Formats: sequence, C-alpha cells, structure tokens
Amino acid sequence: MRKNIVAGNWKMNTTVPEGVKLAKEVNKALEGQDVNCDVIICVPFTHLVPVNDAIDANKLGLGAENCADHRSGAYTGEVSAPMVASTGAKYVILGHSERRQYYGETSETLKEKVGLALENGLTPIFCIGEVLEQREDGSYFDVVKKQIEEALFNLSAEDFSKLILAYEPVWAIGTGKTATDDQAQEMHAFIRKTIEDKYGKEVAENTSILYGGSCKPSNAKALFAKPDVDGGLIGGASLDTESFMGIVTAF
Repeated sequence: MRKNIVAGNWKMNTTVPEGVKLAKEVNKALEGQDVNCDVIICVPFTHLVPVNDAIDANKLGLGAENCADHRSGAYTGEVSAPMVASTGAKYVILGHSERRQYYGETSETLKEKVGLALENGLTPIFCIGEVLEQREDGSYFDVVKKQIEEALFNLSAEDFSKLILAYEPVWAIGTGKTATDDQAQEMHAFIRKTIEDKYGKEVAENTSILYGGSCKPSNAKALFAKPDVDGGLIGGASLDTESFMGIVTAF
C-alpha cells in the first residue's frame, strides 16, 4: 500500500538557529499525535546535521532540497548525494520547478541525480508539472508525461518503486492560485496511468504522488480526499508549525 506523506520544503529560508527551532517545534507538535501520514521536512544543506540531531527520526523524516549530479570532484559549491546521506537525511527533492526554471536543470541532469540519490540510499521526491502557458494551451499532459519518461523511465521497476512523485502545477506555486481538487485528481490519475503503462498496475498503485501547489490547511482536506492524491509537498505553509500541522492533520 502506498503511503500518505506530507513533506515540507523550506526553500532558502531560516538561519541555522531558526531552522533548528522550527524543526524542534514540529517534532514536539507530533508528540502524542496519531497522524495518518509520514511527515518529512526538507531543509537547506547548512541545516541538515543540526536538524538531524534535534529531531526524533521515528516521528519526523529529514530531507535535502537538492543534490549534485556528480559523486565528487572539482564542483565548487555543490553538495553530492553521498554528502547528503552522511548527514542522516533520508530524502532529497529533485526536479523542483525552481531548479528547472532558475538553474536550467534538464531531464538528463535529473536522470543522473536520481541515480546517485538511489545509489546512496536516499528517497527522491521527484517533482513534475506544467507552467501556466502549458496549462492554457492544453499541452500539460504531454509536458508531464515527457518529464517522467525522460528522467525516470530508464529505472528498473524495483528502483522506480523507491521514488515519491510530486505534481506541481507551477502556475499555482506562490501565486495564491491552487489547482481545483478535480484538476489535481485528473493529473494525479494521469501520472499513475503513465506509470502503470510502463511498470504495471502494482508499481503504479504503490507509488505515492503528492500535490505541490499552494496547499494549505484550508484546502488540504479536500485535496487529500481525492483517490490519487497521496499528500502534499508544502512550501510556505511548512515554515509555520501551526499551518504545517494543520495540513498534516488533514488526513
């Protein structure tokens, strides 16, 4: 059975002391709570070690927001998958729309990153999604299918089964717009069918697909009620413990 998951993506926010404080608050808020999902926070590289030391890994998963497409070498400023794994982190966000848009990440780059993440025991949270122009011109299914095929369909069924996918309607990130429950369900069902066509029904049914576009406490319950929406990749709301927990308890 696939898991329900709520994962926070802090992006480039909080200093190390602020981040440790926030992580401790989330960890404390989970104490004594019988939540119906796995809870993960993905934090800046600088925060990984101190946050790992501050949380209970049985309650709260830890991830990085990216990793390099090389194992090691003369790549100043990059952080490799082995480095991320050595901090105690178990997850890594790959292919986020901001990485694609601002840093030119391509499917070929992401194919390398996914392989290295898996090789080092990390679970990729792999992001896919269309921009507003593609939503409006009707090409959004083709765009998302191509993103999955080009970066992930080189994997064996066994390795693909280790992934978490996150659908981000890019036009709904940080804009205050949100895909409707039906729009989210339509795309999640399409993604699951795309996986089924390649790897079979069992792999598709066991793949968690998160929604990642302006999910907040006010809309989380309706989104998560949809049969193919298995949780959320949460941006801004993950920086506030009360808002984040409002989404976690929406299951």
